[in-house]
Amino acid sequence: MLSLKFWIRLGLLTVVWGAAVPGRAPVDEERMHPHLPTSPRLRTISGEETQEFWHSASKKLIREKLEFVRNTKKAKNIILFLGDGMGLATLAAARSYIGGEELKLSFEEFPFTGLSKTYSVDKIVPDSACTSTSYLCGVKANYGTIGVNAHVKRGDCAAMANETNHVFSLGKWAMDAGKAAGLVTTTRVTHASPSGVYAHVADREWENNAVLEEACGELSDGLQDIAVQLIHGEVGSKLKVMLGGGKRSFYSPEHYDKGRRTDGRNLVEEFEALDAGNTFVKTQKKLLNVNATETGRLLGLFSKSHMHYHLEQLADPDNNEPTLEEMTQKAIEVLETEEQGYFLFVEGGKIDISHHETMARIALDETAELSKAVKKAREMTNPEETLIVVTSDHSHTFSVSGYQPRGSDIFGAAKANGKDGKPYLALSYANGKSFQDYYNTETHERVDPTSLPTIGDFDQLFPAMVPLESETHGGEDVGVFASGPWAHLFTGVYEQNTIPHMMAFAACVGDGLTACD
Repeated sequence: MLSLKFWIRLGLLTVVWGAAVPGRAPVDEERMHPHLPTSPRLRTISGEETQEFWHSASKKLIREKLEFVRNTKKAKNIILFLGDGMGLATLAAARSYIGGEELKLSFEEFPFTGLSKTYSVDKIVPDSACTSTSYLCGVKANYGTIGVNAHVKRGDCAAMANETNHVFSLGKWAMDAGKAAGLVTTTRVTHASPSGVYAHVADREWENNAVLEEACGELSDGLQDIAVQLIHGEVGSKLKVMLGGGKRSFYSPEHYDKGRRTDGRNLVEEFEALDAGNTFVKTQKKLLNVNATETGRLLGLFSKSHMHYHLEQLADPDNNEPTLEEMTQKAIEVLETEEQGYFLFVEGGKIDISHHETMARIALDETAELSKAVKKAREMTNPEETLIVVTSDHSHTFSVSGYQPRGSDIFGAAKANGKDGKPYLALSYANGKSFQDYYNTETHERVDPTSLPTIGDFDQLFPAMVPLESETHGGEDVGVFASGPWAHLFTGVYEQNTIPHMMAFAACVGDGLTACD
């Protein structure tokens, strides 16, 4: 039987053979299809050697800026895209990945851009839990906590039980104003980022009752794990669309052999029993066949844990998981049946997971997949009435270096060797588990990275400078890209927790300052 890696490599070769030659801005969806460049371009873009080329491009941009008219209409719909772990270095490398350094990801075409500061109340470098509280609930919190203020330390069961410490998300603000709300993710729907839409927990790990009860003991009485909060919580029970992975936290083993609950519950069955219009799907085919106008609330759980990487989905003949683009499209189809508009949160969560594993090829492909989902959302919505914001929760220790020629393989070696006479790769990490692959602990010398048998594999690990079990996040600011009503608010440098307040301002939801005041 042929291995999954064989199918992945075959699929990637097919994509590369069919790809257009890099060098011009994308003119159709085919150019946005991610691929792994295998050889450098023989030339740069025609005219780049002259000053007229660059002067003309600059004038064109200035004219576009001057002609742009700010949109100060009330936003009917608001969509927040989150590239988990998508730092600025990831964006720069992803442009090379999709075909050339001069290209743009779909959201880099947005007219307004800013930077958000990602630190949490107790740490300089945050995690995806406290940041979800920040960019969804508008309040900075402590590392590892979700939907609670900084009075709650990670693991503090008693403080979690105190509802005065709970903070609510932009999703609830929208629903309180009569709009619908939903979430889409490539991770577990109970994972840190999507949980910020609906959950209030002192520890991001409390996705099911087993881990919550083990951590809190007697104090767990009356506390709800994240999966229960999605199905029965004040916010979760009202969400119209919930799509992603994570089946294991919704079932006990007697209902699903990989279930992790210990209370005998089947939360999916409970969801379906809440209303006759509730629909549950678990495959790509079932999702695509959902009739948006005949569906009340939609729950899709497509994998035991996180969904598979797109490159795995692409090459697996038996794949039954939808892509991020497909989930985004179906979510919008369902939500746009609501006359008062909607709020949608979409996470490309496996950018982060692949970076933690120092798998740069996959991280860049997942970034390209997020770009495709944003492009689809932009095509399906009216920019005059829909505010779309794209950002990240935090960065990673990922870097691009080496002075390699334009158009060269972003995954290849840098232009010159190191002082030890050995080549080094253009992409690397400051820390991570791949340290031992690239450093000989017996001779105390670097390993020639181009000699490793894994070079070119889709799941190749890229070099790390410090040995760790898992590569860490980075603490620098992350980009924010905005299009639609009041998108000009998102310029400058600001605290991450400002993002939901600005979106609420544009849509006239929540208790804060709004455009309708």
